[in-house]
Amino acid sequence: MHSIVDFFRRLTLVPQGATIVFAGFLPIFAIVSMFPAIPAIIDHFAADPDARWKVPMMVSAPGLTIALIAPFAGFFVDRFGRRPLLIGATLLYGVVGTAPFFLDSLDALIVCRLLLGVAEAAILTIVNALIADYWDDRGRKDWLFLQGVCGPFLASGVILLSGMASAVRWNGIFLVYAVAFPIFIAMILWLFEPRRADGATIADIARKEPAARTPFPVASLVLIGGTTLVASALYYVFIISGSLAWREVGVMDSARIGQLTAIPSLFVMLGALIFRLMGGMAHKIKLATFFGLLGLGLAGIGLAPDWRWLTAALIVQQTGAGMAVATIIFWAQSMLPF
Repeated sequence: MHSIVDFFRRLTLVPQGATIVFAGFLPIFAIVSMFPAIPAIIDHFAADPDARWKVPMMVSAPGLTIALIAPFAGFFVDRFGRRPLLIGATLLYGVVGTAPFFLDSLDALIVCRLLLGVAEAAILTIVNALIADYWDDRGRKDWLFLQGVCGPFLASGVILLSGMASAVRWNGIFLVYAVAFPIFIAMILWLFEPRRADGATIADIARKEPAARTPFPVASLVLIGGTTLVASALYYVFIISGSLAWREVGVMDSARIGQLTAIPSLFVMLGALIFRLMGGMAHKIKLATFFGLLGLGLAGIGLAPDWRWLTAALIVQQTGAGMAVATIIFWAQSMLPF
């Protein structure tokens, strides 16, 4: 108990950290929230012969935009600063995230989801940059750990809520994206532009001190990017196809899918705890553990003969997923210069 108290006492920039933790969940929220809703959306568009592939495409569309936009997002973030772009991206997230509730066209939904990916690319880039900017190595570990602990509770709540919302109305889930608006207000109140010891902001350095830039770490970025690409693809598998996997073992109702998934999703917290306990180990061991758990869980889901086995396999998969974000981010930040 004493160590827990000490942990919270040593946290610095708490309003900023809490805002970043919730903001960092927004891109994950955009995927997780859709999971129980996929069958209901497919059923709603049953008259469209392409619905069975368009709906999963709609779910994963933000990921496509992130892949295309994120490299440029990093450039603009360094050029114009963290805070204004993050605030604007969060507002955009709320607007295009809730827009599908008022639409009844699958193509329009896909367009909204692609625009959502633009906002997510900026949010992902800036939130992870701010974790590195605001805190030292120990502070980063602490806030990444809190992010990993809070995530499962948020995800479980979202899955339950989206399952119930989808059971009431096929596009009810999209109203939940309004959560971005209070986060937007918190950013205005508490976030600030990080500064170097001499008072220069990142944007100042980018504009006025080109000679001070370090060489671009090509080899490190190729390794980080390739590993993250594989990890992201595996991370998406159950989110996009999981609700259909439940149907394969006889669970058809969206609300029931949300209920059965909510408890295993709490094991994401166990993954975050494993990341914390492995703090002193080599990055390759953490990465191997993360990929091993995720792969074993996915294989179990694919082989599950009924909902009980699928739930057990999902627990393993979610434990691995709980290590994903913190493991990849901390590894990447350790390999890159300021």
